[in-house]
Amino acid sequence: MIKGVPIAGPLLVQLREKAFRNSSDYWDRRYRAGGNSGAGSYNRLAQFKADFLNRFAAEHQIATVIEFGSGDGSQLKLARYANYIGVDVSAKAVEICRSVFSGDTSKRFVRPNELEPSTSSDLSLSLDVIYHLVEDSVFDVYMRQLFGCARRFVIVYSSNTDQDWPFKHVRHRHFTQWVEQNEPDWCLQSTLKNAYPYDPGDPAHTSFADFYIFARRGTSASSASDPAT
Repeated sequence: MIKGVPIAGPLLVQLREKAFRNSSDYWDRRYRAGGNSGAGSYNRLAQFKADFLNRFAAEHQIATVIEFGSGDGSQLKLARYANYIGVDVSAKAVEICRSVFSGDTSKRFVRPNELEPSTSSDLSLSLDVIYHLVEDSVFDVYMRQLFGCARRFVIVYSSNTDQDWPFKHVRHRHFTQWVEQNEPDWCLQSTLKNAYPYDPGDPAHTSFADFYIFARRGTSASSASDPAT
């Protein structure tokens, strides 16, 4: 939205990029300044994600979901999960979600250091997060927690290629290679291409992210089958 403001928009974007210190600080400052989780959490992109995830949760009888990078909760408003834990590095994002969903006892929100070590869920989610983890150490810790908290499935919505990008808060990664090398108990069960692939002329309504569905090895064929490959 800022980019669309003549003259002032590009200058504000440049100032924000120059002030970039690290991924955690970037997102907390963004939310505290009144920013949101980004275009992917709104409109047709959000609906595309919700349609797939809600169908997957229903067909695989997912009782518990944990999401790493819950953001401002805009995407979550479209979700139908029986029990949900949202985890975010931004204290402001957690505060926002606790307020928005204050009357919903099926959901709770925490920062990573507030998550109990024994926490686990049927499904672990990462939506539009991995390509924002620009530091190698942060990426590694995030991925280990993402898979460590999952019992049956991990679903990642992200780009999956090593590629430079003009903004400091974006770093595209070939993350499935990391999974192959570090998570032997998990296999990439299927993928789902984005219904609205990235168009540089329309970045607010398109995305470079696709769905990657991982199943724990040994999961029965019936419970691991994916309705849309």
